[in-house]
Amino acid sequence: MLTIGDRFPAFSLQAVAADRSFVTVTEAQAPGDWTVLFFWPMDFTFICPTELQAFGQRHAAFRALGATLLGASTDTHFVHLAWREQHPALGDLPYPMLADTKRELTAALGILDKEAGVALRATYIVDPEGVIRHVAVNDLSVGRNVDEVLRVLEALQTDELTPCGWTPGEATLGAA
Repeated sequence: MLTIGDRFPAFSLQAVAADRSFVTVTEAQAPGDWTVLFFWPMDFTFICPTELQAFGQRHAAFRALGATLLGASTDTHFVHLAWREQHPALGDLPYPMLADTKRELTAALGILDKEAGVALRATYIVDPEGVIRHVAVNDLSVGRNVDEVLRVLEALQTDELTPCGWTPGEATLGAA
């Protein structure tokens, strides 16, 4: 699995945009931005829409931090669109839903579930130079905490030492 300090792989994936159109999204989508890319296992499931909705509700906070938010699974962009149109909580998602149908990105990252062949519930924070700065992978049965993803992003952006439990606005640590 790719990890901290590795370059995030190049990709070009079909996606459902915020306006529900089909677009191609690449890793170079927003030069100079941080990227937060989260993966969910499958559309039309139970935990996944709670996460997609929570990321959507905090989208403005990610943008305020100069971060582009992207979501992805191994379902097709057609399935993503059908899910958005069927599920009331997903209709107004403000970020694209990427379709890694060929499993090229999930395979390159090393986050394919060995039994189910779907994306693990993984979250990546990538700096503006394309370097992975944070990775978190949850069991398929455990949802993420979007506020924790925001906290880690803000901690990374301080470029300082942040102690356990640090929250934005608190003092950072000086090097000894």
